[in-house]
Amino acid sequence: MFDIPYIIEILTPRRSLESDIEQLLDRFAERVHLIMEAGCALSIPDNPMGQLRLGALESFELKGLTLDPERVIMNLNTFHGKDELDALLQKAADLGLKYILVIRGDGGPDLPRLNPQSIGGPYNITTTMDLLRYINSEFADTFVTGAAFNPYKPMPFELDRVQQKLEAGAQFIVTQPVIGRNEHIDSLGIICENVVVEAWMSTNIDLFYKSVGRENIAQAEYYDPLANLSQLHEVYPQRCIYLSMLSFNQDWRNLLPRLAH
Repeated sequence: MFDIPYIIEILTPRRSLESDIEQLLDRFAERVHLIMEAGCALSIPDNPMGQLRLGALESFELKGLTLDPERVIMNLNTFHGKDELDALLQKAADLGLKYILVIRGDGGPDLPRLNPQSIGGPYNITTTMDLLRYINSEFADTFVTGAAFNPYKPMPFELDRVQQKLEAGAQFIVTQPVIGRNEHIDSLGIICENVVVEAWMSTNIDLFYKSVGRENIAQAEYYDPLANLSQLHEVYPQRCIYLSMLSFNQDWRNLLPRLAH
């Protein structure tokens, strides 16, 4: 699975009356083409940090982009109404999408919460496991679903949650951004064969802390994204690397050692 050098995260345009959607969609399409030409896959977050953005499938359709089922990962969170969720999944199936990364997600005042009872969840909050079970039940043999792992959360609680996600149908796990070797990633590899390790490609450490839910991490004090990427290649040579916050304002293709030049 993911026999590719990198998975590169890109954002869709924000839903804003003030923004130039057409120009932003052109930029999105250009980045999609760059990633595909480099032989990588792409991952598209679902309203990250509660920000309203165009959907992954919506953006592809608006620009008439071809969806490569082996190299596009749609993120899907629990902040959708039931009808919207079903419509998204049906459209994804119709377009031949293969991979869905399922996360609980970041809520916001403009985002609805998925009613857990509407998808068979037993609690008053929809969990990642609820959404995984629903997708793998209602769209059996249609999608390959994955889930997230945060190595900065308390253990063994977080590893136990991964086991629950696997039992709910997840077939791959994407970690939160990792700095160097992490013993919890090693433990994760024991229970899941398909682990994708995330590399934080920005020097914005405050945003990194917000992303992983920590106030500080000793290894991040003097953070060098390229040095960390090199270390991740060394300690996890067989793992696909997920690149978040990669800047397209530079020729990043010359900075990624796994790309053929």
